[in-house]
Amino acid sequence: MFDDGKCLDAEQTVEWIPALRAYARSLTKNDTDADDLVQDTLYKAIRNREKFKAGTNLRAWLFAIMRNTFFNDRKRAQREVTGAKDCVAGSVSSPATQEWTVRGTEMMAAINRLRTHYREMLILVVMLGESYERAGEICGCTMGTVKSRVNRARKLVAEDLERLPDEE
Repeated sequence: MFDDGKCLDAEQTVEWIPALRAYARSLTKNDTDADDLVQDTLYKAIRNREKFKAGTNLRAWLFAIMRNTFFNDRKRAQREVTGAKDCVAGSVSSPATQEWTVRGTEMMAAINRLRTHYREMLILVVMLGESYERAGEICGCTMGTVKSRVNRARKLVAEDLERLPDEE
């Protein structure tokens, strides 16, 4: 697939798909949209493979492509008119029954309520294990900004979870 002498390695790219899917889910909050975002990211990476410099961080390059694609699509979508927001197809038909599922759902809901710049830093650093430096490269900001946003995101999630009524 990449045998044309370009710098991008197909095996390395495929290796990062699970992390790309996790990051895409954190951005889109929807599995279908996340899969579409991963596909768009990989398509753009393949199409622009000559722009990737061998020896640089492939994961950061792919994450930056994904982030830029997401925000560009989001800006474009704000200009479009869509269907009803309260469509029944978007609701869950049966709630989770296990305590850990409920708690996990509450935590993800709290994370999803974060503003985008806090949420993406929390996902990149805490959930995906990116270093502060790499998260800064991906998002185009300084390491100090990354640390600040991760710290603030953790506090906001904790505060949000404390506000939830305890059903014990």
